[in-house]
Amino acid sequence: MEKRIIGRGVLLGALGGLLAFLFARILSEPLIDRAIDYEAGRDEAQEALDKAAGHSMHGMGETELFTRTEQANAGLGFGVIVFGIAMGALFAVVYYLALRRAGRIAPRPLALLVSGGMFLALYAVPFLKYPANPPSVGHADTIEERTGLYLAMIVITAVVLLGAVWLGRRLASRWGDWAATVAAAVSFVVVMGVVLALMPSLGRLSANASFGDFDTETPQPLTDPAGRIVYPGFPADDLYHFRLYAFGAQLILWLVIGVGFAWLAPRLLGERTPATESGEPAPAA
Repeated sequence: MEKRIIGRGVLLGALGGLLAFLFARILSEPLIDRAIDYEAGRDEAQEALDKAAGHSMHGMGETELFTRTEQANAGLGFGVIVFGIAMGALFAVVYYLALRRAGRIAPRPLALLVSGGMFLALYAVPFLKYPANPPSVGHADTIEERTGLYLAMIVITAVVLLGAVWLGRRLASRWGDWAATVAAAVSFVVVMGVVLALMPSLGRLSANASFGDFDTETPQPLTDPAGRIVYPGFPADDLYHFRLYAFGAQLILWLVIGVGFAWLAPRLLGERTPATESGEPAPAA
């Protein structure tokens, strides 16, 4: 049974990755193209300012190994589908482990709960603090710090979520399922609210001080020594829509995995309940 569960998870992950790729290819790629054009134009404006000030010119641009067309199609598609396969396999493992300890939760709602929890822990909650950014947003010198903070946010969210689940199960026998679930959910929200407030903002990273953008990593208007704007800041609409579409692509992936597995679960498990899986007799109807 374990192999069947993992196999279905991989297939659903691949399907979810394909649909997420199509969504991102249609909506996000035009924004990425505009972000790349913005970055190129800003670099030219900065070089002109440096030249006027008598400073050394920027180095030659890096040679692209792949064209933008290759990146936007084969590259993006391959990456998103492989990511979907990995998440589908991870979901299947977590689902199988949860199934053995699900108690009275049926396989279908359990699939939705597991996929929703993984979406929260692996993307949605970390996204609140460290949202996705298009090219040209974020300094190269902060990549390692940004990656470390994002991974730390995922780990913290997963631990707090597991703690909330444990708390809910402990309280269920005293307060009942509904009250225990509310208490666990409130605890999760409160703890994660504190964590989100304490985790450093990307705009406050020390590496940004040398760029004069200590409060944000979003490029601000480029000015000359007289304070005149020679190049605008990064378009706010493009930043907003890129983040919205990035969130939407992840939501599509996890919906396909969760809803698809909920639909397949009864047939995959032979309509067996968690009790019968553990060898205990099923309760009488």
